[in-house]
Amino acid sequence: MERIGKHEVVLAIQDTTELNYTSHKALSGIGYLDSKYAQGLKVHSVFTASTQGVPLGIIEQLLWARKGEELGKAEQRKQKSTADKESVRWLSALKATELIIPESVRVVTIADREADIYDLFACSRRSGSDFLIRGTQNRCLDGCEPRLWETLSSQHSLGTMTVEVKRSVTQPHRRATLDIRHTTIAIAPPQNRAKAELLAPVTLQAILVTEADPPPECEPITWLLLTTLEITSLEDVQQYVRWYSYRWLIERYHYVLKSGCGIEKLQLETAQRLEMALATYSIVAWRLLWLTYLARCQPDASCEQVLATHEWQALYATIHHQPYPHSTPPTLAQGVNWIARLGGFLGRKGDGSPGVKVLWRGLSRLHDIVVGWLAFQSLNS
Repeated sequence: MERIGKHEVVLAIQDTTELNYTSHKALSGIGYLDSKYAQGLKVHSVFTASTQGVPLGIIEQLLWARKGEELGKAEQRKQKSTADKESVRWLSALKATELIIPESVRVVTIADREADIYDLFACSRRSGSDFLIRGTQNRCLDGCEPRLWETLSSQHSLGTMTVEVKRSVTQPHRRATLDIRHTTIAIAPPQNRAKAELLAPVTLQAILVTEADPPPECEPITWLLLTTLEITSLEDVQQYVRWYSYRWLIERYHYVLKSGCGIEKLQLETAQRLEMALATYSIVAWRLLWLTYLARCQPDASCEQVLATHEWQALYATIHHQPYPHSTPPTLAQGVNWIARLGGFLGRKGDGSPGVKVLWRGLSRLHDIVVGWLAFQSLNS
């Protein structure tokens, strides 16, 4: 909350992941996952970040197990209201976000295609609360024959922008040039609702970005974004597209939870104990991401933003085999680079900035080094 209070605008990124414990036969309190043959827990988190993409922390997290009696009843869910489905998590997290973040801070909720829900678009929001959702449905528009995708595709291009596309298993890191289109729309209410509900059209800003000349080996970017944010210029649209690109942070958070912290490898006996472990590991995971991205955005800041004096002194002495020779602490970029070197980062010219994997390994080693450093200091004091 202290970090959030220092910003005028904060991004609240929502996403859901699953923790797979199929092989952990003795674990109680879990349920089926997206595959009926897999068992585990579902986790929905709200991950906050600055408008520069620096992680600020987790403010809301929901953990649940699906009930076995619901398995195989996917068709029946269409007849249920949103309040009776898992989809309500998007609305509940939005309301929790508005309660937690003070009204003096503008909050923009960002979510992927699963959040393309009419009830989320139509729900009441407090002043200073907006959303930026990636659309997937080709929705009907109020009083307009062409549907959403066709309407946006027919708009003239406003211009282009360039975004960084992170490396993944299927594609390398690249810079993508995006063509931008925008228009104001009014989404028609769903037709499968009871007439007694008297649902009204919802007016939103719609943005369509498509990648120009993508590499043949890469899947081209196509984002349809729906937002309540005001748009008065091309610069506004470019800013919102860049904000949406930071949704990748919550994917990295899930990666650290699973690959770094090994949350799915825990051999606890109950889902309740896993929930307590998740609360602890969530702090570890977001702090690792905070360290990674803060060093990229503020490389010349003091490393004492993230490391205590004895930590960076032990780190320097280990890397350089000598005490620190200056009176002022090293920079954040230097400290993070040394931590990454502990984790196996070589730091060659073409290696770029260290990633979360080497930093995770480096921080684990640094923790052990600091314990020895403090023990040595106490013996010689």
